[in-house]
Amino acid sequence: SHAKLSVICWTGWNKYACLYQPIDFPLYCKAMTTYGPFLFLPHTVLPKQNGRVAIVTGGARGMGYETARHLASLGMHVVIAINQSDSKLSTMIEMSYCLSFIAGIMLVPEGKTEDSFELHFGLNYLGHFLLTNLLLDKLKRSGKHDACSRVVTMSSATHYVGRLNMEDLQGRSGYSAHGAYSQSKLALVLFTYHLQEKLAAGGFPVTSNAVDPGMVDTDLYNNLCIPAQAAKKPVAKMLFRTPAEGASTAILAATASQLEGVGGCYFYNGERIESADMTYDHNVRAELWKQSCALVGLQEA
Repeated sequence: SHAKLSVICWTGWNKYACLYQPIDFPLYCKAMTTYGPFLFLPHTVLPKQNGRVAIVTGGARGMGYETARHLASLGMHVVIAINQSDSKLSTMIEMSYCLSFIAGIMLVPEGKTEDSFELHFGLNYLGHFLLTNLLLDKLKRSGKHDACSRVVTMSSATHYVGRLNMEDLQGRSGYSAHGAYSQSKLALVLFTYHLQEKLAAGGFPVTSNAVDPGMVDTDLYNNLCIPAQAAKKPVAKMLFRTPAEGASTAILAATASQLEGVGGCYFYNGERIESADMTYDHNVRAELWKQSCALVGLQEA
């Protein structure tokens, strides 16, 4: 049967944050300097996904497009959740499903969403936090204990240097584009782990994992200054991954048979690795969840 494509618009939310944490520079540097093509996926046989549905945010371009395209090729019905400003959908025809969060922004000038959240925190994190919670009951009903629903969140190695200030999640005390981006990626890992903890405690057939795509040549670098963009171009051709290579870990996490029932993990290059120390702090995860619920107007469950 032919795969299908559906499109919905998602404008996202936002908020910036910063709490002090020791920076694990060895882990950060290792993650940021492990370049080269991602070769495991072409040699990995992924099971067909006929009859399943995937929602992919940011699926109109870059890694989101490659994720949606590959999931559709496996037989999923893929729903593309896009920002209203994204319009590159004409090439995406006859696609078809998982809940995969690829959409994001990076290093943008200081700004706020329509809901007055800092752009990185709102679009990269809070929007996905809200969407997951709005769909959670459906994910629970759709999953089976031998075929769990899956939530896959795209984080980044920059989460290792991310900081959270629970007293200033809107970043009123000062703005740093890199700080805002890295803290949004840290928040995604904290959210991923806490969601898995809640799902496991309730015995629900849903898993939640975070993935790191590595250094990928995408439009996210368009906000670099002109000299930095010029310097990046030759380096990217030699060392950066293509969007298709960057999407590989997300695709694996969404479909691989060996990951059935596996949740609460951080994957890089198709393997589980350690995330930042702060992400294993239950109290920090719980507090971020509580404040996130308040920010988006959800009742904490």
